[in-house]
Amino acid sequence: MSALVLTGDGVSVEDVAAVARGSRKVEIAPAVMQRLDKARKVLDGAAASGQQIYGLNTGLGANLGTSVSGDASAFQRQLLEGRSGAVSDPLPQEIVRATMLARAAMLSVGGSGISPHVFVALVDTLNAGVHPVMPSLGSIGAGDLVLMAALGRMLIGDGEADYQGRRMPAAKALAMARLAPVSLAPKDGVSLINASAVSAGSGALALVDALSAFAQQQQAGALTMEGIGANRTILDPRLHLARPAACQQLAAKGLRDLLARDEAPAPTSLQDPLSIRCMPSIHGALIQAIDQARLAVEIELTAAADNPLVLGDDELVLSTGNFHTASLALAFETLGLAIAQSAAACAARFIQLTGPGRNGLPRYLSPLGGTSAGFVPLQKTVTAILAAIRHKANPVMLDFLPVSEGVEDHATQTPLAISKCADMIVLWRRLIAFELMAAAQAIDLRDGLTLAPATAAIHAAVRALVPPLKGDRPLGTDAEALYATLASGAWQA
Repeated sequence: MSALVLTGDGVSVEDVAAVARGSRKVEIAPAVMQRLDKARKVLDGAAASGQQIYGLNTGLGANLGTSVSGDASAFQRQLLEGRSGAVSDPLPQEIVRATMLARAAMLSVGGSGISPHVFVALVDTLNAGVHPVMPSLGSIGAGDLVLMAALGRMLIGDGEADYQGRRMPAAKALAMARLAPVSLAPKDGVSLINASAVSAGSGALALVDALSAFAQQQQAGALTMEGIGANRTILDPRLHLARPAACQQLAAKGLRDLLARDEAPAPTSLQDPLSIRCMPSIHGALIQAIDQARLAVEIELTAAADNPLVLGDDELVLSTGNFHTASLALAFETLGLAIAQSAAACAARFIQLTGPGRNGLPRYLSPLGGTSAGFVPLQKTVTAILAAIRHKANPVMLDFLPVSEGVEDHATQTPLAISKCADMIVLWRRLIAFELMAAAQAIDLRDGLTLAPATAAIHAAVRALVPPLKGDRPLGTDAEALYATLASGAWQA
């Protein structure tokens, strides 16, 4: 795999996932180092002129009016230590790596004034696999600085780090990786932490997961249409051209492609339940929400969101609110609602498939009948999962209090909005596994049904993991096996 070259532009959510979850290395374009050097000179010149610069010669937050004098490097270490207030379980390694890459990508734009050697040290630790231990609770979305303090401390050799599967003092991890702690020049500490890199990095990973889960949801929906004998005229492109709302044409085309064959079977009903008939509208809205969240994340990944901001070409240093991620939080709140809506339709289709028998299917999808439970007990599990999704769909971005003596009187709760959205994707994928199981069983119970090539491959992929139900057995175990394959990236259909 070729290295990801940081240029100050063009970092995608897929790039973040390749670095965070894979072995992709990161390189720095020469133009970036030139840009950083120029910005550093502008910053130093502004400080030498006597300009007040936030976090360089002033305190932070409510200490804005306090001047900083003496050892500038010691003050940068002090502000890292003073903001190390995060608590709870450490963030997973993949989110830490995504955070490190996100901050490096942001810094490569050149608006921070960070010392070039500190920027290089950040990239070197990422490539070497030295990761700070970052507690997960502490950011309210007005920048992630309380979480990011762990990254700054690791680079100077303080705190703890994970390296080669072991947790150890950061200084030891750096030494084992043949790296040296960095010394901080004025503002370097602020430049490392005063950004929303945790939000951007974790948001990128959540989006990659949402994209793969959506592809699997389309497959499950198409398989349900086969199993229940749905009327597929709902996918006629003329219908969606008549109401070209929220990517529903794209969703309908995806379903048409999955169901494409030389001769479609006759429908078993004039109109199907709304969870089937309105699938293109529901999935189209989700596509649009994913697209908006991608736009918001990729703007953050290639934006100069520092405070203060160094404008190298204009030779200015200005205070800014660019670290505030209201649009990013709103995008993930919207994505969460779109996922919840799609998950609710997925659960509804499962209950349609496994109920008293629709379109000629046997009761509970049981080939035995009588007292056989078949698939109906799983309706409770599906309902429980959907309840958890609906709970997490409640918005959080308005849940904040004024802090720091009222200076920081607004927040976005972006990390929480993104983490609950990521949790919803995990739960949604479990529902997809249930729908795939039920749809495959329905297909097996229909005599003489010939599947489309694509749905035949989906059915075969399910059957490679889950055998048909011939008598009551623990179906939860089957659902776990199918979910694990869907979530691992090993699903091939």
